[in-house]
Amino acid sequence: MAYYRRVGDVPPKRHTQHRDGDRLYYEELMGEEGFSSDSSLLYHRGLPSAIVDSRAWEPPDAATRPNHPLKPRHLRLHELFPKETWGTTDVVTGRRLILGNADVRLSYAVSTADSPLYRNATGDEIVYVESGEATVETVFGALEARSGDYVVIPTSTTHRWLPEGEGPLRAYVIEATGHVAPPKRYLSRFGQFLEHAPYCERDLHGPGEVLQATGTDVEVLVKHRTSRGIDGTRLVYAEHPFDVVGWDGCLYPFTFSVHDFEPITGRVHQPPPVHQVFEGHNFVVCNFVPRKVDYHPLSIPVPYYHSNVDSDEIMFYCGGDYEARKGSGIGPGSVSVHPGGHPHGPQPGAYERSIGAEFFDELAVMVDTFRPLELGEGGLACEDPGYAWTWAGRRADGAK
Repeated sequence: MAYYRRVGDVPPKRHTQHRDGDRLYYEELMGEEGFSSDSSLLYHRGLPSAIVDSRAWEPPDAATRPNHPLKPRHLRLHELFPKETWGTTDVVTGRRLILGNADVRLSYAVSTADSPLYRNATGDEIVYVESGEATVETVFGALEARSGDYVVIPTSTTHRWLPEGEGPLRAYVIEATGHVAPPKRYLSRFGQFLEHAPYCERDLHGPGEVLQATGTDVEVLVKHRTSRGIDGTRLVYAEHPFDVVGWDGCLYPFTFSVHDFEPITGRVHQPPPVHQVFEGHNFVVCNFVPRKVDYHPLSIPVPYYHSNVDSDEIMFYCGGDYEARKGSGIGPGSVSVHPGGHPHGPQPGAYERSIGAEFFDELAVMVDTFRPLELGEGGLACEDPGYAWTWAGRRADGAK
């Protein structure tokens, strides 16, 4: 985050005494890339480093299998969580890995249960709320998350998910192994959103007040790196991590609604980079939202066939009527996997049907990676085996 925010009670000068009468608050610097990037200063009632116990914790299954032999795939995420599981899983410990590589992992969870306190020390998280509502309590304060919101959580931010409302919380988790940010081309050299950007600072919503929680012997699940790869630890803190009385800086969690993304259109079909919303190391995130489409008199509004020579393209279909995929079996809750090395494009007939269209009512979140993705346990469990052959008009067994 490139702009400043101040919440709660902070002293006039950083790195100086901050007191409530005789009580001295403890200053914590939370910063990226050592002391060389964005940071915030948080002021705690208790020592933020005081722990009383540390035990092993096994995070959700992170094993993957290569997409080999190479083929496009269709994953039906809504099949992964039957209704009877909603109250017994949560959106942290109940995540099922769909796809992953060394740069990014994509998971899915459906739950009505509160999550434990959690800290991901391996990278930033972007959680897209497909449906449902939740309060996300964090060490910086609370965020209100609703259907269509991205919840962006910087690495090592202690937080928990509290679902609300009648329906379950459906969460699509994009977990980086580094940091995520708006595309650099949207920002000035000082970090302000430029006029051509499809969203701006007004669309991003951070915490408005601190929680000032109390408690002792509070357990936090921590995902972190070891020589074995990704591992987990249960840390028990002497005092509640949410004891912060104030903070300020340019690093904090925030929400951004996909409905506040203003699409960029043109006379002819625009390439995916115009839909970009975030970027991370070796991957990008794009939105496809309801929009007017190409207005050249001879335009073909659906995408042209294309080969991802350097990337895998992963599309999560969240709503609307996705014109290019009609006839494939894809619908809300689907993920399409179009790997590098294979040309892909509209389903048979969609190319011709789109001629003359003026508006597409579709909603999708796309992740493009620049290293091959492998299939996780969740992805393997919900695959549609016939998708790869739909362009040729054949069934899963290869018959016409």
